[in-house]
Amino acid sequence: MADQNEMVGMITPTLELIHQHASVRRYKPDPVPQQTVEAIVAAGQRSSTSSNLQTYSVVAVLDERRRMRMAELCGNQRQILEAPVFLAWCADLSRLDRVCELRGYKQETAYFESSLVAIVDAAIAMQNAALAAESLGLGICYIGAIRNEPEEVISLLELPKLVLPVAGMTLGWPATEPLIRPRLPLEAVLHWGRYDTSEEKEALEAYDQALIATGIYEGRQVPVPGRDGEMENYGWMEHSARRASKALRTELGTVLRRQGFGLK
Repeated sequence: MADQNEMVGMITPTLELIHQHASVRRYKPDPVPQQTVEAIVAAGQRSSTSSNLQTYSVVAVLDERRRMRMAELCGNQRQILEAPVFLAWCADLSRLDRVCELRGYKQETAYFESSLVAIVDAAIAMQNAALAAESLGLGICYIGAIRNEPEEVISLLELPKLVLPVAGMTLGWPATEPLIRPRLPLEAVLHWGRYDTSEEKEALEAYDQALIATGIYEGRQVPVPGRDGEMENYGWMEHSARRASKALRTELGTVLRRQGFGLK
């Protein structure tokens, strides 16, 4: 089984930075200078983008009132109040609408391909920005809960049609050292030539134990599937299976359509 920790010792400073990523959920109150935020977003702009369309935008939320409201909409997460900056990363096809109008065209947005391009563009850009922030000593945490109440977030940020919040990002100076969580072994995600799950079960079981060892599940116990009366430690597989078995944010398709994103 490949040891990702061993690989860290063989890599460049950039790869080492990537391997040191951890979500930061406690922040100092110190402000982040505007030029630093601009440099981080500019780094996001250097990411790959489909056909150079750059179909994303970022709304930086600094004022306390708006961050308080954003925290409410995102499940009352304290980190959104603590972090001096909240970045809302958005898929944005509205800019192309304006470009098409200037050039005498009409943008075609009825099909899912356009929506997917914009969502992927935003995701790639935000990850570049995250690495840039971490290289400066700042911490970040992605906020998927920005999609909990999408219409309220759209109203709060005054997003026009063809702009959709994809993910939030808290940004600030870490108040504590975050936990670097292990990731799935390569055997579970890297396939050579064909999709092969022959080593997956062993890899998943090893990963369960690695996460349990970090203490993040606080010694919780759950029944062993198919074995009455037997208990085992709560691990990543139980956690992930519970999450995957629930229908979440079921109104998103409707909101996408209302914002003009096609799903054909």
